[in-house]
Amino acid sequence: MTIDDLLSQLNTSALWVPAAGTTALGLVAGTVGSFAVLRRQSLQGDAVAHAALPGVAAAFLVGGRAPLALVLGGAVAGWLAMLIVTQITRRSRVPFDSALAGVLAVFFGLGLVLFTYIQRNVTGAALTPLERYLFGQAALVAVSDLWVIGGFGVLTLLTILVLWKQFKVVSFDPAFAASLGFPVRAVELLLTTLTVVAVVIGLKAVGVVLMTALLIAPCVAARQWTDRLGRVVLLAGLFGALAGIAGTIGSHLLSYQFPKAGSVPTGPTIVLCATALVLLSLVFGTARGWVWTLRRTVGSAAPSTGPS
Repeated sequence: MTIDDLLSQLNTSALWVPAAGTTALGLVAGTVGSFAVLRRQSLQGDAVAHAALPGVAAAFLVGGRAPLALVLGGAVAGWLAMLIVTQITRRSRVPFDSALAGVLAVFFGLGLVLFTYIQRNVTGAALTPLERYLFGQAALVAVSDLWVIGGFGVLTLLTILVLWKQFKVVSFDPAFAASLGFPVRAVELLLTTLTVVAVVIGLKAVGVVLMTALLIAPCVAARQWTDRLGRVVLLAGLFGALAGIAGTIGSHLLSYQFPKAGSVPTGPTIVLCATALVLLSLVFGTARGWVWTLRRTVGSAAPSTGPS
């Protein structure tokens, strides 16, 4: 492949519109996912992603066809699922992970039933294939999807910026936050809502199965470089954005380079890029990376050469 061929393949809106969407999605998911990891609720995003499916289907059944309508339907269902999980854990002795798994299974099963019903009984369902929200299809992200991702993404990031102090204290020590007079339950509910937003705006691009990786992997990578929360959140957002744009460009170029193999799916390529960032960070991260940890261990174990 020559440089001219490469530039001609890159100079197309079929690449840069999806790339803009996945970059923004990675930025939002990485930032919000940092708080989920910090609160030891990494699987919350997975539950929200699966629980959003019946909401997408319900929005479609009542006439919603625009991306915004489908996203709002998914957000309502995901938020309702997490509210049910919270009530189960507070009002019973069922642990959080068990409640999460049970609600996930029920909502996901309901979503698949509704999807099947729509495909078989609703006229014109093929014009808005809902399976994109199940498996993801970032290559088909349109300008209308960019407005949805960008709008909700900016709102999410602004919320984190304005309520940074409250989110930080509640995530580290809810009891201490309550002693300071912070509305802990309201803050936790808002953090859950932000997770729901980050998940549902990414369903069409990445899909249910892979959305959790985009929430968690950037934070895991960022954690290897610093111990300060502000830097972790910032790096996680940057790593998520990098995974989004690198995966989209890589998928696009591989599809052109190996046409006989068929189209290389964008969502899995994004997740592979995020995984590569995690592996590189585990090795070379300056806070917890293996190389730097080994150097510090060897340095501390070296005998002193000073005068006796």
